[in-house]
Amino acid sequence: MQKHRLSAMAALWLGAAPTGFAQNANHHEPVIVTATRTAQTADASLASVTVISRKDIERQQARSIQDLFRGLPGISIANNGGPGKNTGVFMRGTESDHVLVMIDNIKVGSATTGTTAFQNIPIEQIERIEIVRGPRSSLYGSEAIGGVIHIFTRKGDGGGFKPSFSFGGGSYGTLNGSAGLSGGGKRGWFNLSASGLGTDGFNACTGKPSPGGAGCFTNEPDRDGYRNIAGSARAGYRFQNGLEIDASFMHSAGKTKFDGNFVNKSVLAQQVLGGTARFSPMDFWRFNLIAGRSRENSDNFNGKTFQSKFNTIRDTITLLNDLTLGKNHLLTLGADYQNDHVSGTNDYTVTTRTNWGAFAQHQATIDKHNIQLSIRHDDNQQFGSRVTGGAGWGYAITDKVRLIANFGSAYKAPTFNELYFPNFGNANLRPEESRSFEFGTRGNMDWGNWSLTVYETRIDNLIATAFDDVEEKFFPDNVDEARIRGLEAVINTQIKGWQLNGNLTFLDPENRSSGANRGKLLPRRAKQSFRLDANRTFFDKYRLGAMFLAEGERQDNLANTRKLDSYTKFDLRAEYNINKNWRLQGRIENLFNVHYETASFFNQPGRNFFVTLRYQPSS
Repeated sequence: MQKHRLSAMAALWLGAAPTGFAQNANHHEPVIVTATRTAQTADASLASVTVISRKDIERQQARSIQDLFRGLPGISIANNGGPGKNTGVFMRGTESDHVLVMIDNIKVGSATTGTTAFQNIPIEQIERIEIVRGPRSSLYGSEAIGGVIHIFTRKGDGGGFKPSFSFGGGSYGTLNGSAGLSGGGKRGWFNLSASGLGTDGFNACTGKPSPGGAGCFTNEPDRDGYRNIAGSARAGYRFQNGLEIDASFMHSAGKTKFDGNFVNKSVLAQQVLGGTARFSPMDFWRFNLIAGRSRENSDNFNGKTFQSKFNTIRDTITLLNDLTLGKNHLLTLGADYQNDHVSGTNDYTVTTRTNWGAFAQHQATIDKHNIQLSIRHDDNQQFGSRVTGGAGWGYAITDKVRLIANFGSAYKAPTFNELYFPNFGNANLRPEESRSFEFGTRGNMDWGNWSLTVYETRIDNLIATAFDDVEEKFFPDNVDEARIRGLEAVINTQIKGWQLNGNLTFLDPENRSSGANRGKLLPRRAKQSFRLDANRTFFDKYRLGAMFLAEGERQDNLANTRKLDSYTKFDLRAEYNINKNWRLQGRIENLFNVHYETASFFNQPGRNFFVTLRYQPSS
């Protein structure tokens, strides 16, 4: 029944989109850097991009990255039981390790698992997020099959010293707070920020012990809490000769409890340190040097008994040269160095590997046509050479409507666990490879903006677990294939003072492997998703908002024998501006107390509330 309601609602929304909108809706296109590694407006980008600003984060009163991402175009979230628990982000139907994640231009993530611990990235340290959907290996190398998520930490400005403060609490024994100081002058700026979060949580899993186990394979009906302490620093300076330098640092330490029969507590630390230098030796030449290190450490316990440790260090250096070849041509030449190192309680036969990459990109505007061509060569110490490419085309039908087409090839290097984990790894694995096509149209009107995009991605050499009859053990092998088709529709407008942001996603992630699972759906991706955000300000003091989310059914395993039902969720929020510096915010999540799961047997929050007091000096 929910499936039919969702389809009818989507059809009504699409049918009503062209009419009934207020004129002169507020619309401002932010500048992005992730899609092409050069600065451009989101409207000018040929890629499918979503930008989340600090104002968006505070307006939505989001308390985690999964809060922000849930229901966004092309994104499915799988969470294992609430705050601080393992959170998978599936972009355009690809795997959760097919998304490249960066923080302040530095690649992050675990070289052992291949994923990023989104659940441990503190939202109070985030200034903005750029999400680029579609392959970007021709610019970034491995991992960017589904897309790129670029997180920027808080940044100061030249407006003098500005302190900031927030404190809040709510359901599940939750408390959080943050404090910051930013400032600067004509040439320099800085930001210092710290935050803390604590929640008692709820029972993460309703699994059953073995035999016949499911979910977390244990029965621990307790409250699974989470604690996080984080801080960040970011500063920059522009010299008289035009040289610009900036540096950033973020550290996040989290402790989470969960249900499990081998481990049920993890202590996770993430750290990112990076710096950038920019200089223009000549008018047509801009030079960028970016270097940094990211770390991820995980200590795992069963009760108070230590069980295992996984440590990852990733060092990266990037050299970028932007060459302006006339008014409408920009050539980018770049090179990357990356070194991954792992350590811990497991004896990996190989603990380090390097990757060298070189790439070129040409962006051109010819009459009403926009063209983007890119190619990259990677030389990896473990699997050798890999060449990827990308091509994008845009055509202005009118001053306000464009056609878009993109092609890209991409790959994902196997992780250290897949290659070298004791008694499991397979050192002969090949990289996973993909080819993607995208076609769309988008418009930027007086009443707002809209886009409609269709795409198809084919992935070969997907790594899955196989069984060796001779050695009688499981091991990873390149045995799977996938064909993913999707549609994304986005609209932003204003009606009678209400700012409305809506998006709709249809997804068909089909397993194309030989064998019993051929033709079945890849797990944990919702087939349909619809999200509508509404926001309005009254008398310059009061703001009301709501978010409606509806997600279709999904499968939880490759065999498609465990189905996750569709669900709808409704959140309300309100804000009162006490004065120009102080704000009081309140949010009720899951107003109708809907029970739903994004991974079988792992619970999600019921009805809950949260109140926040914020101080931020006006500009």
